[in-house]
Amino acid sequence: MTVLELDDVEKHFGGLPAVDGVSLEVDEGEILALVGPNGAGKSTLLKMISGLQPPTRGNIRFLGGEIGGLQAHTVRQRGVAMVLQTPRTFESMTVLENVIVGAMFGTAHGRLPDSVALARAREALGFVGLAGRADEEVGTLNLHQQRFLELARSLAGRPRLLLLDEVMAGLNDTELQASIDIVRMARDELGVTVIWVEHVMKAVMSLAERVVVLDFGRCLVDGVPEVVMRDPAVVTAYLGAEIGEDG
Repeated sequence: MTVLELDDVEKHFGGLPAVDGVSLEVDEGEILALVGPNGAGKSTLLKMISGLQPPTRGNIRFLGGEIGGLQAHTVRQRGVAMVLQTPRTFESMTVLENVIVGAMFGTAHGRLPDSVALARAREALGFVGLAGRADEEVGTLNLHQQRFLELARSLAGRPRLLLLDEVMAGLNDTELQASIDIVRMARDELGVTVIWVEHVMKAVMSLAERVVVLDFGRCLVDGVPEVVMRDPAVVTAYLGAEIGEDG
């Protein structure tokens, strides 16, 4: 089943294309990585899907319905959640309260009853390993833990599609592996489809099942990681050398 369809999507800033005619289909249950250099249009593409930015032209369909140009909260309620590289937490709230917000307002069913939102929030915190920090202030968490908090808040809304924007940047090996495990479990146990912008090639090779390389806002290569990362155009333009499993 196709979850997401992009048809000739463009985004211009001051007449310059950041995303230039991207067409793409994503199937249910995929973990798809978007890679490419800074300025390739990866994050802009995610922001258009999530409603944070409107497309200049083209169509974005989620589960068959057009979502291009809708407000972010409407897209979220239709089942698309996004986690940014820089966490956007509510500093005046506890860890649990932050996740309750995602559970209560991030679904298609309107505002959930308090008891249901609380149960979903606790479940999501347990899923990312933060159950023991539920009553603490957000400021007690490090950057890595705040990203997990953002992920929990997204998952508490029970999304069908999860967009991740460089959430593994700057992590040590232990944190990186924990992040990989959580994203994989979100797909395997919760049935979430994942589109993931990432520069950490070790994570991409370990987790992604399909890779799309963007080149100046256009799709350059689309395929399985082992083939894409050895494509001559990708090696020459972005990587400089072939990527091995330990790269």
